[in-house]
Amino acid sequence: MQAGSPVLICGAGMTRFEKSAASLRELAGAAARDALADAGVEVGQIEAAYVGNAAAGLVTGQEMIRGQVVLRPLGIEGIPIFNVENACASAASALHLGWQAVAAGAHDVVLCLGAEKLTHEDKTVGMRAIGTAIDVEYAADLAAEVGVPAGEGEDRSFFMDLYADMTRRYMAGSGASREDFAAVVVKNQHNGGLNPRAQYGGELSVEQVLASRTVVDPLTLLMCSPISDGAAAVVLMSEAAARRAGRSGPRIRASVVRSGNVHDRSDPTAGSTALAAREAFERAGLGPEDVDCAEVHDASAPAELMVYEQVGFAAPGEGPALLESGRTRLDGDLPVNTSGGLLSKGHPIGATGIAQICESTWQLRGHAGPRQVDGARVALTQNGGGWLEGDSAAMAVHILTAD
Repeated sequence: MQAGSPVLICGAGMTRFEKSAASLRELAGAAARDALADAGVEVGQIEAAYVGNAAAGLVTGQEMIRGQVVLRPLGIEGIPIFNVENACASAASALHLGWQAVAAGAHDVVLCLGAEKLTHEDKTVGMRAIGTAIDVEYAADLAAEVGVPAGEGEDRSFFMDLYADMTRRYMAGSGASREDFAAVVVKNQHNGGLNPRAQYGGELSVEQVLASRTVVDPLTLLMCSPISDGAAAVVLMSEAAARRAGRSGPRIRASVVRSGNVHDRSDPTAGSTALAAREAFERAGLGPEDVDCAEVHDASAPAELMVYEQVGFAAPGEGPALLESGRTRLDGDLPVNTSGGLLSKGHPIGATGIAQICESTWQLRGHAGPRQVDGARVALTQNGGGWLEGDSAAMAVHILTAD
């Protein structure tokens, strides 16, 4: 889709990500109310809502009308409400659809929401729910391919086995080490310590990360994103509506969602992340060199280094060198995962994509507090979900600008 009318993010709201006693309805309501208040918008002004959720059907039993259920207590009803399920990219996909509607002129003011409740008294419930984001008919073959017997791994997400397989391949091709992955964790936990909405955060050493228990070699516990609950929401407005309301906010310069594809996995420029990033940069009229801060999908620590290369921040094989240069630290010229990322902030899968957008919005507004990137004008978010034949089943890349 070619860019139509400009679309502004005029309100952002997010709960703390954590293992919460709150229900899915309560989490969603809190984030939505905060986004509406931030935008100065009344419930009656919302013309449509796009609600991302991935796992409620398997974790809480709520299927089919999740958006209607969580929004009705706020008085949001009688309008189009769209339920979007797209694995870990559910919220980012909901945002994409909301952006399309406003850019095309179908609506002037919409709410985009992502919410997830993954914790359960039976800890395997959330893990199993996440593990369904693959082609289940081929799950046994895939398990055998990465060395995990079918039916095992219930103490962890099956995706960690996939990440471990990718990591071993990446190490062989790039020379990356376990110490490099631990350094990603140290960086992101530092950033999370500055974020009041992050599940974890604080100062760690590389040695502490490496000494945490092994989940699946070469990944240790601290290299894996935690099970989390939470919600995030934004209010999108057309430029004309924002002007009438006296509102402003970052502009969504590009919104790209792609499905995965079969490709040469040794080529970081061939997968869905790279394809979506190239398309996003082309639509935005920008390049990787223009990005001031980025939020990327670090569901495991090695994934962040891989994404550096896939989106064009580093040449193939040079992700570890970019990290070592210090450029992606909070005080560098290309801070990545200023929020703490999924490793520290947490990963309630159906909320993560819009949480990235919230962090980017606050950065571009200059409202990120002690983790603020000086002079941030361009932000990138990358959020992938599911797994299909060697690639993410859904991939979303957004580029926001402060104009």
